[in-house]
Amino acid sequence: MIKTFSLLTGLILLLSPFNTTAQHSKGMLSIAFKHVVDEQALQLDSAVYKNALGQTFTVSKFKYYISNIQLEKAGGKKIAVPGYFLINEEEEASKQLLLSAIPEGEYISMQFMIGVDSLHNCSGAQSGALDPANGMFWAWNSGYVFLKLEGKAAASASPGKIFEYHIGGYMAPSNCIRTTSLLFAKPLHISKENTGAVTIIVNAAELLRAPVTIDFSALSSVTDFHNAGTIADNYTDMFSIATNEK
Repeated sequence: MIKTFSLLTGLILLLSPFNTTAQHSKGMLSIAFKHVVDEQALQLDSAVYKNALGQTFTVSKFKYYISNIQLEKAGGKKIAVPGYFLINEEEEASKQLLLSAIPEGEYISMQFMIGVDSLHNCSGAQSGALDPANGMFWAWNSGYVFLKLEGKAAASASPGKIFEYHIGGYMAPSNCIRTTSLLFAKPLHISKENTGAVTIIVNAAELLRAPVTIDFSALSSVTDFHNAGTIADNYTDMFSIATNEK
């Protein structure tokens, strides 16, 4: 009887909301996104850039979804971080994420999806980051735009010399969901007492460069499944870790 009581007492303490061990086992991660075009900071409607072909262009809009974040520990264990985040150059606050309830430990890398998974693409218009008011929902296609890059290029054949790349779609053969994996510059320690901090460089020039070099005179507009996969393949590696702090 004494043994049974001891086991029950231990179980109650383990599950109790007052268990200090459980309370102290979570921390936070701060992620800052820094947008650039190669060596230059991204500046909307002002700075002039060049693509790999030497064609000049300016950028008027740059925004994209990230989701299905996973953090990886040294032993290979992965921690899923729920949420859908719209990163928008026009909204400075959107480029600063603070993720909570991260199990304490040391992490060596992270990965995330660029876009919105098939389940939420099939769930109709939603709220928060997935609210259609954010301008990232195709009403005609009942799905989300994963990324938008817009601007002007002297070589563009489109009216007004504009270029526009609105990339989305989750069904084969035009599935544009991509995943990127990033190794931290050094192991990242997260605990209740220590918020981890990561800066991610996002190079918009990668959308235009590789594996396919984009020629504005030949491809200035992608707003449906035609050529969308080409742009999605290009932007898969536009993310890199700048710094991280323990």
